[in-house]
Order: sequence, then C-alpha cells, then structure tokens
Amino acid sequence: MNQLTASYIIIYVFVFLFGACIGSFLNVCIYRLPNNESLIKRNSHCMTCGEPIKRRDLIPIISWCLLKGKCRNCGARISPRYTIVELLNAVLYVWIFYHFDGIMRPLQATLVSLLFSALIVVFFMDWDTQLINTYVVIFIGLLAIPEYVLCKDYTGLTLKSHIIGFFIVSVPLLLICLISHEKAMGMGDVYLMAAAGLFLGMQGALVALLIALITGSIGGLIQKHSNGDSVFAFGPYLSIGIAISALYGNQIGEWYMNFTGLNEIMNEALLII
Repeated sequence: MNQLTASYIIIYVFVFLFGACIGSFLNVCIYRLPNNESLIKRNSHCMTCGEPIKRRDLIPIISWCLLKGKCRNCGARISPRYTIVELLNAVLYVWIFYHFDGIMRPLQATLVSLLFSALIVVFFMDWDTQLINTYVVIFIGLLAIPEYVLCKDYTGLTLKSHIIGFFIVSVPLLLICLISHEKAMGMGDVYLMAAAGLFLGMQGALVALLIALITGSIGGLIQKHSNGDSVFAFGPYLSIGIAISALYGNQIGEWYMNFTGLNEIMNEALLII
C-alpha cells in the first residue's frame, strides 16, 4: 500500500466517522423538531425510564451494538432506527465524497452531504408525523447560495437555472395543494421542492419529481395492499428523488430528454425566457 492510498483511506474513514456523528444529531432532530423541543438544551435520555444516557453510551453505532439494543439502566429495547440513521448518514457521506471526488472538490461534496442529512430528517420526520419542518426546508434552500457562488464551475448551473428550479416543480404542486385543499398534497411538500429546486436547478428539480412520482406510486400501492390505507406521506419519496437527482440528475435528465425529444424544446424555452 503506497502513501497516497493510505492517505485516501484515512480521509474516508474520517468522513465515515464524521457522518456517523452527524447522524446521531439527526436522530435528535427527527424526534425533537416535531415536538418543538430544544436541540441542544436537553440531554438525551431513555424513552422508557427517562434516565439520561451516559456519554459512553452515546458513541454512534458502536454503543447500540455493545448494549445489544437495550437501555443500560432499565433494559428497555432501543429502536435500531437510531443506528440505521447514523450508519445511513455515514455511508452516504462516504459515497458522496467518492462520487464528487471530495478530495479535489471538498466544498461541493460537503454541500451535497449537508443536503442529504437534511433529507434524512425530512424522510423520517414526515414518515412518522406527516410534517415537514420549515427550518429544515430553509436550510436546504440556503445551501443553494454557496453552491452557486462557490461551485458553479463544477455544477454548470446558471443563476437562471437555479431560479427556474425554484418554481418549475413547486408551482404545479402548489396548484394541486390549493385545488385539493391540501388533501392530495401538503404545503410542506411544496416548500421542500421549492428549496430543493433552488439547489438542483431546473433539470435536477424535474428529475427529482419524476423519481418521486415513480417511487411514491410504488410505495403507495404497497401500502394500499398491506393495510388498505391510501393516505401516505409524500415527503419521503420527494427526499429520495432529490437525493438521486443530486447525484445522477444530469445523466438521468439528459438521457430522458434526448429519449423523448424534450431537450430541444427546453433549450428553445430557455432562450425565450
């Protein structure tokens, strides 16, 4: 193993550990934000006995495994989802840094990593409560500013594309929301796609919606078949679409638009705008 390879391994191990630590904080956000609780003032505690969790039991991933998924004080079962969130965030951070060559383009990789962390909060929070936190959505939208200012040479996105991305999906969703009186679509979904569209740009926002519709249809059919309930949160599927688009939106968009002939139409539309 040469020195360069060893350096890369060390960097990716650090990225994994950092992602796991951020994942631990995401668990706090997922549970406390819907309850309007402080994210920093209250110590983590057992959901059964209320005993504060000791620092040695707060090591991401490892502590849950060592405790065999049980509270040290009362022995109550601790949901494996806490560890799943930590592991998911850590693995995604590594994949993002690999995909965007985070060694050479750390700013872009970092911004996309933060986007993914916010999407994990949206996914699980909306899945549990059918609510999307406004502050998380604002955070996603704010990420578009440093992305445009610092990474436009890498993304190739113009200011026009960012602005169109803000409206191109959110406006149709807003109309659906208003016409259905929020029965078919919630305002949280509208805000989410507005913020994500600002980050992804025009083509990325369209790809995100397409993937969300496909995965949402499949998920809805599975849920309808399993429990007969046709009402489900759309935010998790929007999150999946946004995440995939952030990584592969350009490739998917170009393939689809060339396949359908929409590429020429969109280029003409941009010239008019």
